[in-house]
Amino acid sequence: MDTDISIRIMSPGEIDLAIEWAAREGWNPGLDDAACFRSTDPEGFLMAFVDGEPAASLSAVRYGETFGFIGLYIAAPPYRGRGIALRLWQAGMAYLGHRVIGLDGVPERQHDYRRSGFELAWRNVRYAGSVAIAAPDDPRLLPVEPDLLPALLDYDRPFFPAPRDRFLDAWLTQRDTRRSWAFVEPAVDTAGGSGRMTGYGTVRQCRAGWKIGPLFADDAVRADLLFRRLAACAGTGPVILDLPEPNPAALDLAKSYGLCPVFETARMYRGTAPSLRIDRLYGVTTFELG
Repeated sequence: MDTDISIRIMSPGEIDLAIEWAAREGWNPGLDDAACFRSTDPEGFLMAFVDGEPAASLSAVRYGETFGFIGLYIAAPPYRGRGIALRLWQAGMAYLGHRVIGLDGVPERQHDYRRSGFELAWRNVRYAGSVAIAAPDDPRLLPVEPDLLPALLDYDRPFFPAPRDRFLDAWLTQRDTRRSWAFVEPAVDTAGGSGRMTGYGTVRQCRAGWKIGPLFADDAVRADLLFRRLAACAGTGPVILDLPEPNPAALDLAKSYGLCPVFETARMYRGTAPSLRIDRLYGVTTFELG
């Protein structure tokens, strides 16, 4: 019998543990994901303990006053089926309060989420495979540096239900394990100016292979060029792309490089589903944070 169940905010080391649990579940997290996640909303990463031992994890990340996202919902195997994860879920939902809430759940759990008021919006499908392509030589493809961040944050807004400046500031930081590029049209005048952004994406090294996400672009041509620039980082290793099924151009992109579906999740929302530019969304940022 569980004699002492407690729930509290995760420490950085405990977020590392939750990421390790995610890896054991086959979610294949990125090597530098933990620090990026925690920077978004440190108080939204919760862990349940039984007699002082970590038992379950949950991220309930606030994006301002209107939106939240549930992720990293995992119970360690010895603690499953004992109501511990449910208590953690309830704590996370209470933390998010009145906000519209999103999540990516495995399809077989949809009925459980519906009991909490969530409704299916679309499926996200993971495609994977080895592509081994060279980076395109296109001067409009620029590495994301601090001077591009204001334009990138503005470009990101139609793809996510709320501003996420803090998260993107961490997610886009260039490291040995991740790279980000933007697609920037040349300025139309000769007096200077940085031009107009028409796409951007990030590729990050994972436990196995490299994940591309996000991948946003104004059209399929720009998405293809960004994909090739990002996928070139993987060399001969596997490339992983999580894409929204309602965007047929994203499906065509994955299939054109021989990527095959290997996994899917159900994107669900509690409250009014946000209106997003799915037609320009070629790659989901992360299942854990949207």
